[in-house]
Amino acid sequence: MENIRYKKIIIMTDADVDGSHIRTLLLTFFYRYLKKILDLGYVYIAQPPLYKISKGKEEYYCYSDAELEAKMKELGDKVNLQRYKGLGEMNPEQLWETTMNPEKRILKKVLVNNAERAERLFTILMGIDVQQRRKFLEEHSGEAAFLDI
Repeated sequence: MENIRYKKIIIMTDADVDGSHIRTLLLTFFYRYLKKILDLGYVYIAQPPLYKISKGKEEYYCYSDAELEAKMKELGDKVNLQRYKGLGEMNPEQLWETTMNPEKRILKKVLVNNAERAERLFTILMGIDVQQRRKFLEEHSGEAAFLDI
């Protein structure tokens, strides 16, 4: 760890369920094999927008459904709405403006506040015991914040 060259590792995935799964796989890798990087606070998650709203020459990016709803009420009628299904739908300028520009991007620092709980959840969700994972998913499926089905 004393020779680490990067002190900010940014995970940037699509803002959908597939992106969440990829992010979970990467976090599992870091947690299992490079936990010290997490403990030191070097891992971040980039937050790409879900929507772009255009009205006239003005453009706005929304990062949640609630933010979209509020912006739509504010702008009123005759807006152009674009839903991003993934980072690949953005042109390079949009990706820079929303997700990569250090002055504007939204990064969430990954912290392991409860290592014991994190270990248990990683073992259930990413482990080899399919029955345990199925039981957990059935019990907690109603708590899902969003589903992209």
